[in-house]
Amino acid sequence: MQLQAERRDKRTSGGDNRGLVLAGVAALLLGGVGLRLTYLQVIQGSHHRELAENNRIRLLPIRPPRGRILDRYGRVLATNRLSFSVFLEPMQLKPKEWPAALARLSLFIKVPADKLEAKLKAAGYNSPYPVRVLQNVEPQLVTVLREHIQELPGVKVDVEWMRFYPNGPVASHLLGYTGEISEQQLAERKEQGYRLGDIIGKAGVERLLEEKLHGEWGGEQVEVDAAGQVVRVIGEVQPKAGQDVRLSIDLALQKTAEAALNSRKNRGAVVAMDPRNGQVLAIASAPSYDANILSGRISEQDWRRLQTPDRPLLNRAVRPYPTASTFKIIMTAAGLESGKFNPNSRLATFGGLRIGGRVFRDHNGRGFGTIGFVRALSQSSDTFYYQVGLRIGPDEIAKWSRNFGFGSRTDIGLQSESRGLVPTPEWLKRRFGRQWFGGDTANTSIGQGMVLSTPLQNAIMVGAIANGGFRVQPHLVLESRPGLSPVGLAPSTLATIRQGLSEVVRSGTARRALSMPDLPNAGKTGTAEHGARKGGRTHALYVGYAPTPAPEIAVSVLLENGGHGGSDAAPIAKKIYQTYFAARGKKSAALSPKHVE
Repeated sequence: MQLQAERRDKRTSGGDNRGLVLAGVAALLLGGVGLRLTYLQVIQGSHHRELAENNRIRLLPIRPPRGRILDRYGRVLATNRLSFSVFLEPMQLKPKEWPAALARLSLFIKVPADKLEAKLKAAGYNSPYPVRVLQNVEPQLVTVLREHIQELPGVKVDVEWMRFYPNGPVASHLLGYTGEISEQQLAERKEQGYRLGDIIGKAGVERLLEEKLHGEWGGEQVEVDAAGQVVRVIGEVQPKAGQDVRLSIDLALQKTAEAALNSRKNRGAVVAMDPRNGQVLAIASAPSYDANILSGRISEQDWRRLQTPDRPLLNRAVRPYPTASTFKIIMTAAGLESGKFNPNSRLATFGGLRIGGRVFRDHNGRGFGTIGFVRALSQSSDTFYYQVGLRIGPDEIAKWSRNFGFGSRTDIGLQSESRGLVPTPEWLKRRFGRQWFGGDTANTSIGQGMVLSTPLQNAIMVGAIANGGFRVQPHLVLESRPGLSPVGLAPSTLATIRQGLSEVVRSGTARRALSMPDLPNAGKTGTAEHGARKGGRTHALYVGYAPTPAPEIAVSVLLENGGHGGSDAAPIAKKIYQTYFAARGKKSAALSPKHVE
């Protein structure tokens, strides 16, 4: 009996221990499950909710329309229109399913599948944003794609804003164009809200004023069904359109400048500017191009047309050329301000002047007798200015060239603007390893040789004479108010140059083209030999301003291989003046500041 009781006690004691062990194990298991649930629901809850929502919720970003670009009177230079684009929706398919889908899409839109895949990979297969793969799709292709959309999973055809230039090629070099953002640009602007596939200004004003024109993205949060079709809109944020910007450009004047260039079929440029404040009224370059073809898909034929030897994409208004005899404006200032000449100084001129071992001739082959600065300007005597240059030296010439803005960019904001070239003995030694000779000074003194300036710089130069001796900062935005920098001309120097430029029109090299009794004006012609064409066709230049009592407009004209300044370039300036003064009264009366066409 006692033995049985002992055995019973042992069994009971062991059962109690096993129960405790089992209870402990159960508690541990339940605790682990609880901790896991807590981790999944609390710590990672938002992540898993997001994954679940993505099965039925889509974010549809809405790109904002760019701000419009207007001329000074509110006329539209650049706006937007709706066009169809083809998009990929990365999350609609698994990565391994995309190659077959892209191969099918490629057959319809004629874009290689590897290019489509590259865009998709750049965005990422988990990107919630649609990836644009084709812009400006023709209506016929839109119809075909929509008819076969069930065979094209992950593909969407939708409308979006596209840049539109209603005046075609007019002002294309000024306005520039837009295009899809590059990877480098995206890296630079990602913090500003830019996204892959965004449209950004690539050149001209579109690039210069990108921050104002771009706008802010909006979007819709929508619920979709298993086929990816929108069931309902859950939330919406309207995109914020970019700001409209008003330029100082006068569209009518711009059209006149471009028509004048195109009528001659010359490569060249025209700049018209208000010398009182630096507002650019027109800036034209020929040949031009239609920026509309660069806003979307560009055909191979159009691209080849833009790569011709005429280089239509090149903005010649900010490219360097020989300054030719328009440089005699600066030479007059340098001579008089050097202290070695005065307004009454006179020099004998000749058919040619021997400098070193070479004879430097006057353009008429016989000289103009003994003359002063006024007649030297009006008749554009070369031998007169050879002597001035040799007397004052290259350093003084360089100093006054820089005072007028040569040798440095104007910072107008247009891409590829050149600083031109102001040659000096030090520069020549550094660049070519040779000494500066008297012949170099002579060539520089008449705007030949190595001195180079842009048509825009030439407009600033003559504008400084028109406005009383101040170098203006040229600008394109109407409300900008940059300052003026004094050139440093004495009143007597300024008066002498003005008198000489008036005589150019009254009795000098521009008398046939620009003598207008109802519009007194002043200016300077130039004819530049250049490069391999020396002795052949020459560049034609003209700079001037009107009216002479109180100038309102300064003009610079350049024609590549265009002939002569007086007979070929000056008539274009005349057309600019006629348009400006004929329309001035009408515009101020008919167009309020808020008028928009």
